[in-house]
Amino acid sequence: MSVLIVIPARYASTRYPGKPLVGLTGATGETRSLIERSWRAAMQVQGADRVVVATDDGRIRDAAHAFGAEVVMTSESCQNGTERCAEAHQALGGGYEIVVNLQGDAPLTPHWFVEDLVQGLRADPAADIATPVLRCDGRALNGFLADRRAGRVGGTTAVFAANRHALYFSKEVVPYTAQPYADTEETPVFHHVGVYAYRPAALAAYTRWPTGPIEALEGLEQLRFLENNHAVLCVQVQARGRQFWELNNPEDVPRLQAMMAEMGME
Repeated sequence: MSVLIVIPARYASTRYPGKPLVGLTGATGETRSLIERSWRAAMQVQGADRVVVATDDGRIRDAAHAFGAEVVMTSESCQNGTERCAEAHQALGGGYEIVVNLQGDAPLTPHWFVEDLVQGLRADPAADIATPVLRCDGRALNGFLADRRAGRVGGTTAVFAANRHALYFSKEVVPYTAQPYADTEETPVFHHVGVYAYRPAALAAYTRWPTGPIEALEGLEQLRFLENNHAVLCVQVQARGRQFWELNNPEDVPRLQAMMAEMGME
């Protein structure tokens, strides 16, 4: 099955304008933009046939061309990364059997997250979309709770049924648990990793559906699939000692840089 990886990136982010071009300094002291680090992560994925950056902004296009990425220009009307992926797939002439949305704010995404995601979608014909989830240890969960207490939007959490099909995604910490957890202790909370693999028919249908009320409240694009009765498979992935975090707010820059330094990432 042919696999296309699309990295959607827009400059005019409401919470963090210019985010794709923000520099992140690695363990060796070298600074690379967020979009370049996300592209480098995508290029490590085994089995991907093509990797493109999809944007509506000339500054991101020029930066991506400078580090060697293929770029697809998309319209400013795209409301989120899923819509941008759909437009990019169409602009490339379609024909791919799986389209992966590797969002441009997740440069620490290990390649095996995407590989496991594609494998999971192939193995579950009832699912139209697949997305990774990572069981939180106490350290990650306490970080989520600290963000919420401070009024910051941190990571997204997911709850799913026995067949691993999603029940809900939220920017709140769900399910609720009052129990304290040590940093290395497993918790019942799953961190949703912002990567998606779509079957092209579901991706094309997404653009025809209006934004649903729950999607609008949470600001989470994947909820549109649930609101339209399409199964989203949650694929549990393993960190293998890697830390993971998305860049959602300016305050996340030092957090990501500290993680990169700790893991020895360039």
